[in-house]
Amino acid sequence: MKKNKIVFLVLAAIFALCMLWIGIDMSSRTTFPGSKRNLKERIAPSDTVKNNVKETKD
Repeated sequence: MKKNKIVFLVLAAIFALCMLWIGIDMSSRTTFPGSKRNLKERIAPSDTVKNNVKETKD
């Protein structure tokens, strides 16, 4: 193989490993939104919902 081709393959492999490492790091620090338990905002209605209900009753 030519020297340029070897250098390119080494740099491509390093880049691919870096991208894989970044992807694994990001995925380990985040959670799927659907896996969260019921948050306080989901259980209790917010102020905007209360205001909208009062406006429609008047």
